[in-house]
Amino acid sequence: MMRYALLLLAVALLSLDAASKYWVDQTVPMMNAAFPEYPYGGIGVFKNFFGIEFSITHLTNTGAAWGTLGDYQYPLQIVRIVLIAALIIYLAKYNKSNINRFALCLIIAGALGNVIDYFVYGHVVDMLHFVLWGYDFPVFNVADSAVTVGIATLVVTSFFQDDKIQASI
Repeated sequence: MMRYALLLLAVALLSLDAASKYWVDQTVPMMNAAFPEYPYGGIGVFKNFFGIEFSITHLTNTGAAWGTLGDYQYPLQIVRIVLIAALIIYLAKYNKSNINRFALCLIIAGALGNVIDYFVYGHVVDMLHFVLWGYDFPVFNVADSAVTVGIATLVVTSFFQDDKIQASI
């Protein structure tokens, strides 16, 4: 039962990610230096909400997080695919914790969403743009959010799982 729920979650995340990227790619102009002020050439969602600005913008990324390794797209893509395959095998065969399954499902779905972008667009489409109290946070997408929440979940739960393992020794 849990596996079907996780599969449904992964499909929903991939669908939301793909639909949002397609919509932004087709309707929102690319963000560049010509749009230095809010909403940065995009669609303003809110400005100065307790010092936070949020807009939907269009930015592309040819590398990993924050554009790192952008000159190595092909090797980076191979590494991503191998890591996704390894995570799927680990999830299917070895992991027994439901919370870890949930976290791994988020990570796999998000990583897969960004890998698919390279085949569809030749780059990752980013669109969620926050400015937090003057700090211009890097633009990201739904897939990036899923990966981040999945990793954070694994990190937080690892503290509690270590306690259970230590208690049983």
